[in-house]
Amino acid sequence: MLFDHVTFGATMTNDVLSQIFAAVKMRGTVYFHARFSPPWGIQVPPYKNVARFHMAMRGSCWLRVSGEEEPILLEEGDLIVIPHGCAHILSDSVDREPTELDLVLKETGYQGSGALIYGGPERGEGCQVFCGHFEFSEDALHPMLDALPSYIHLASEETRSSNWLELMFEFFANEKALSQPGSDAIMFRLTEIIFIQVIRSFVTRAGDAAGCLAALLDPQLSRVFSAIHTAPARGWTVETMAREAGLSRTVFAQRFTELVGMGPLHYLTEWRMRDARQRMIASQDPLVEIAEAVGYRSQAAFTRAFKRSFGTAPGQWRRTRP
Repeated sequence: MLFDHVTFGATMTNDVLSQIFAAVKMRGTVYFHARFSPPWGIQVPPYKNVARFHMAMRGSCWLRVSGEEEPILLEEGDLIVIPHGCAHILSDSVDREPTELDLVLKETGYQGSGALIYGGPERGEGCQVFCGHFEFSEDALHPMLDALPSYIHLASEETRSSNWLELMFEFFANEKALSQPGSDAIMFRLTEIIFIQVIRSFVTRAGDAAGCLAALLDPQLSRVFSAIHTAPARGWTVETMAREAGLSRTVFAQRFTELVGMGPLHYLTEWRMRDARQRMIASQDPLVEIAEAVGYRSQAAFTRAFKRSFGTAPGQWRRTRP
């Protein structure tokens, strides 16, 4: 089950990353602009279907990600994204005993506006951190998300070479402080840009080790993804996909499978099934028409494929869905 809540049809963009973000329904949000002073430590709990981010605006702090042995030093200008919503600790020293985030919010009386101020009396040695997350639809899975590591750390040299990123976070802080009409919508859109930029930076550094992400940004393979996403009903074969990519069948199939973790026809089927399910949600079109729209001339073949993906026949799913 790889895709959900996909935007289909004539409005589908040809940009592959945009198509994937539409599929997983990513939505960015900002928690707070925080000012921490020693001694301090905060335990951030795990959360499903989110990628958290933190940027050190002033000063530095330590971050410990659950499951990772080595702590990470966040220095001024550094940005870190924790793609799988793992629990983690932010603190002024590596061995600081943290306080649960909910308790910190209760102790400070933070109501969601202005700066979150927390810690001890050493005001001159504190740090300022900008915190938020990217949220994905429940069950909206995709190999792209699986390919992300437990964290992506961009050092200040990388963020400052992209001057717009530092300016963006300062803009966020101002919007958060003023709470003007439309501020939330602005911040949602801009956080999505941050996530895309982080992914680009990660793939540039990791190369083929980035797996599905490397495939999505590969100039040749990305043409295939875009074509499949925009025209799933086309009579795709491995040969026609290879021609779309400008590669031989053997080279294409091997490279696609190595990077994505599944064969090209498997990926095509999964995308078609999610397309069909979204059409069933959005319309009352007969199943035979939906089957044809996603590439199945036989309703029986469509039913078998749908049942393999979702565990139930399409008619039953439509009748019993929440």
